[in-house]
Amino acid sequence: MKNDTIILQKISTLRQFYDLMAKTRDLRSQIVKNIFNKKPIDSVFLDSLVNAHTSLENIPVKQGKRNLVIRGSKGVEVDLTYEITELEKDIFYLENDEQSFLKYMEKLHIDFRRHVDNGLAALQSLKFNCFMTDRDGTINNYCGRYRSSVQSIYNSVFLTRFAKNMAQYPIVLTSAPLEGPGIVDVSINLEKSIIYAASKGREFIDLTGKRRYCAIDKKKQIILDNLNQRLSCMIKEPAFEKFSLIGSGLQFKFGQTTIARQDISGSIPEDESDAFLKIINEIVFELDPENKDFIIVDTGLDIEIILTIQDDQFGFKDFDKSDAVKFLAAQLQIDLSKGPHLVCGDTFSDIPMIEAFMNETGNTWSVFVTRDNDLAQRVKHICPNSVIVPEPDMLVTILGLLTTKEI
Repeated sequence: MKNDTIILQKISTLRQFYDLMAKTRDLRSQIVKNIFNKKPIDSVFLDSLVNAHTSLENIPVKQGKRNLVIRGSKGVEVDLTYEITELEKDIFYLENDEQSFLKYMEKLHIDFRRHVDNGLAALQSLKFNCFMTDRDGTINNYCGRYRSSVQSIYNSVFLTRFAKNMAQYPIVLTSAPLEGPGIVDVSINLEKSIIYAASKGREFIDLTGKRRYCAIDKKKQIILDNLNQRLSCMIKEPAFEKFSLIGSGLQFKFGQTTIARQDISGSIPEDESDAFLKIINEIVFELDPENKDFIIVDTGLDIEIILTIQDDQFGFKDFDKSDAVKFLAAQLQIDLSKGPHLVCGDTFSDIPMIEAFMNETGNTWSVFVTRDNDLAQRVKHICPNSVIVPEPDMLVTILGLLTTKEI
């Protein structure tokens, strides 16, 4: 029995669940390496994925959710739809050929083939200078907890294939940190195939594996460190521990801290979530009474506490994805005036990314994942060469099918 195999097991605690998902990450990563190295997939690996899936399925369900113990008799309700369905897709992907997998996906998503064909028709003749994309909700399906949002095998194969053949600078830009947990901990793409830009681009790993950072004022860093220390102590208290275990949890990013107050499953009562937001606001005000060092963004799920930067036009502002584009372009020596570029996102916070590219060249293309008509129209207004799809799986499939080159 190999060390990286997974046995059928009983999952009753949150720690056991996270440990299992970490093992699926390591196993999936090895499988992706084997696929690109044209090595056969060991049947033990496939059995391990099946065991992981069955172990999750066997957690008792109550009203659509499963209860996992935090400590003692204290538990938290979790929706494991992402973890279970992504394992199901991976198992089918490994057991069948790619054409069968695409037909499988057609059964999961309404109008899957139509949206994929539209995207292929728009992008098939292009090879991109820079490909920049958001992660969650864009190229990865949403998950109730960031820490367990492990990338799927099919997803990685399609993205890696595209990145290595169709883009000179393939960049995943996320608000999550690099590690701890961060994008490195939940991604399984081949090493040195994709640039991971984390903390909204303030830190990144380039294609050589080198880590680089955007400079932060020392005084501001001290204030952020003080905030992080306060929050670290806070979540050790029984009343607040759950906020570090749902959704994004507590993430210490480069130049920013995020703490969840809710998840996509609505695990926290609304009044309790609102009260927690108020407490966080009070802590930030104590540390920054003049509102010069921090900007708080409440997404309804996460509380994002962001160090400000000095802007000649707006004074103090947050570091957004437009700033990220400029920083990454300078660091990586990307000529933004030279297209075509491909920009992908799924929320209004990704709009500055498109604007930054469009300000340099009209030879910019976009695929946005959204069902929000207002967002879709906004994207099309800014970038006429835009495609709108309703599901991340559609975007990832479009990217995967744009090339059939061997690697």
